[in-house]
Amino acid sequence: MSPRKAAAQKDGQSLHDLLVEAAEKLIATRGTAGLTVREIARTAGVADGVLYNHFSDKEELVAWALDRHVRGAETLLGKLPVAGEGTLAANLERHLEYGLGLHRVIVPAFSGLYGNPEILQRFADLGERPADWRDRLLAYLKEEQALGRLHPESDVDAAAALLVGYCHETVLGTIFPHASRTNPPEPEAVVRTVLNGIAP
Repeated sequence: MSPRKAAAQKDGQSLHDLLVEAAEKLIATRGTAGLTVREIARTAGVADGVLYNHFSDKEELVAWALDRHVRGAETLLGKLPVAGEGTLAANLERHLEYGLGLHRVIVPAFSGLYGNPEILQRFADLGERPADWRDRLLAYLKEEQALGRLHPESDVDAAAALLVGYCHETVLGTIFPHASRTNPPEPEAVVRTVLNGIAP
């Protein structure tokens, strides 16, 4: 006799994947802080103990769910520009649009985990992941520099740090409004300042 299928389980879906999907749904709607085995099991429509047939503990399941959450966000955000194509300004604005979208998904999901480094380590250990956005932004800037579209002496590491910092400040300001005193500038203004510099 085959095992009974959970009510929320799709045809051909393993219980492992069902539990990951259920945990990811909870992370997407409420974050990771205080997430319990019982909540995940109820969302999946299974008994609490089923989790331990497929994962060593809750931390492993949450790491898998975070991986699914991040990969899903990256897929929805689409492709990043190619060096040498389009204008520098439009390409950097697209990078900022991507970075802001990614931060809006990731920051709330990870904010409940700063006191739980074990889950963060397990997430990092899950295997091959695409390079993170900051690395792709830096690689893009270096390629543009090699093509001669950026000054050869420009500090592209510093430029990448400024653009990433803008995303951090903008998204954190929406999550913790009391921490942000002013509205952040528009991405176009940030890109213009990075490309033009602030010296006369």
